[in-house]
Formats: sequence, structure tokens, C-alpha cells
Amino acid sequence: MDTKEKQFVSGFVAIVGRPNVGKSTLMNRLVGEKVAIMSDKAQTTRNKIQGIYTTDHSQIVFVDTPGIHKPKNKLDDYMDAAALSTFSEVDAILFMVAADDKIGPGDRYIMNLLSQTKTPLYLLVNKIDLVHPDTLPEIVANYTDELHFTGVYPISATQGNNVSDMLAGLEKHLNPGPQYYPEDQITDHPEYFVVAELIREQVLQLTRQEIPHSVAVLVDSMNSRIEGKLQIHATIYVERDSQKGIVIGAGGKMMKQMGINARREIEALLGEKVNLKLWVKVQKNWRDDPKFLNQSGYNIKKLE
Repeated sequence: MDTKEKQFVSGFVAIVGRPNVGKSTLMNRLVGEKVAIMSDKAQTTRNKIQGIYTTDHSQIVFVDTPGIHKPKNKLDDYMDAAALSTFSEVDAILFMVAADDKIGPGDRYIMNLLSQTKTPLYLLVNKIDLVHPDTLPEIVANYTDELHFTGVYPISATQGNNVSDMLAGLEKHLNPGPQYYPEDQITDHPEYFVVAELIREQVLQLTRQEIPHSVAVLVDSMNSRIEGKLQIHATIYVERDSQKGIVIGAGGKMMKQMGINARREIEALLGEKVNLKLWVKVQKNWRDDPKFLNQSGYNIKKLE
């Protein structure tokens, strides 16, 4: 009998790719709960988010990275640095592309960066449910002709197609190692971080195009309970007065709906009743303010 099969294997695996290819959707499917927020807006993920997948014989810590793109401000610089810093810190890299998108400059930019790493690479062709199966060989060849991959997995993060095959392939290539986290832990981020992200998700989903990149959310407090309800106070920061008006909405209607939707998601995450209070403040040009960025959880100094 192969003794290696008896050994517990573990490792860290990065998920990289252009914005909006489905990295966060895959992360949430892998861990079985929402730990990464989702929207159809580019650059939804801003920080590295770790999702922990544990079985009786393995533990894989998946690192969902911000979509790699050309930076326009200090926040963008941070997001790219956060994604690129994972290349040398993990045991494997999943390069995710969208089957319904043609290979473009953004993909080739990332592939050029990946060609310089010695970390094992896997190609994930996501959204296969949106294309005809006969087109998959050509889609895969567009990437494998330019870069060597340890494995190739056409998947649907939304429907779950071939995700189990991908996990089995990763486990075969991981080395024996420790269980880094308790078996019931699904992320390494503190609850207040995920709560802030769930609130930001609602801003992304409900506001106009100009708001998403200009919003940050900080949880001011979430440690007291009144009449059995967890009290959460959070502030939504925008860059201009006009954006503040959009977030609040006529008669406060927009902000009220954000609070209702976010509270529902937070209660599902925490498994308890929540009283959520939101405020909106203007913090001009916060995306280029290192002090505010560090205060908001984007550790600029660490990546400099």
C-alpha cells in the first residue's frame, strides 16, 4: 500500500487572474460559505482573502487575490502588489481565465509575470457553462501554447463543474504537512473584516458606476449586545459630497436598503441577530492617502 496516501497533506494555493473572472465565486464555493464578496464591478476584491478547505486527509488554504490590472492610484498599487506578492509565498498558483472572454493584453501581462515564477501553475478555464464544449480545446490552447501548466481544469465556479477534479489534482501534488487551522475554520480574516466587506458588497450592487471604486467601509464597533442583538456600527467612506448623496439616496432610501441587505448577509455569516447602524462620510482622495489606506486595512507599508 502506498504510505503517502495515509499522510496528511497541506499547502497554500493562490488564485490569480484578471478582474471579474470568478475568483471570489470559486473561493466561496470551495469553503462552502461567503468569505469573499462578489459583484459585476471590476476590482471588487481589494485584499488577499484566505479561504480554508479541510478534509480528513488534507487542508488547502486558498488565497483569493485582487484582479491584476494597470495601477492608477496608491490603492491600485497596493492591490497589484498584494496579488503579485503571493507568487513566491504559495505552493501552487491557479491562473483563472474566463472561457467566454478572448485572451487579451491583461491575460498576457499576468502570464508574463507567471513565467518568471518556479511555483507550479494550474490553468482554470472558468465559466465553461457559458460556451459550447466543442470550443474548449481551442480556448485552452490559447493559454497552453504560451505557458507551461502542471494541470488544466475547465470549470464552472457557479455550477461546480469539475471543481472536485481540480481539488483532487491539487491534493496529489501537495506535500505532507500540518493542519494550519482548526477543521471548522473557513477564513483567517477577523469577523469585522468580513462584515465590512459584506457592507461594501451592497454598496457595489446598489449604487451607480461612479461609486464602487470610491467607497471604503470601516467597522467602528461590533462587540456589544442589546436585547440579544449584536450591535454593529460602521462607516461608509466616499471621496466626494455628490457620492455621499447617492449612497444615502432620496429620503435615506438607498442607505436603508443597503442596511437591510447587509444585515441579512451578516446574520447568515455570524448565525445571530444583528442591529446594524451605518453612517456615510466624505474622505477626499482616500485612495491616494497612505495613512487612511493603512487605517482601512490595506497594509501599504508592508508591501513597500
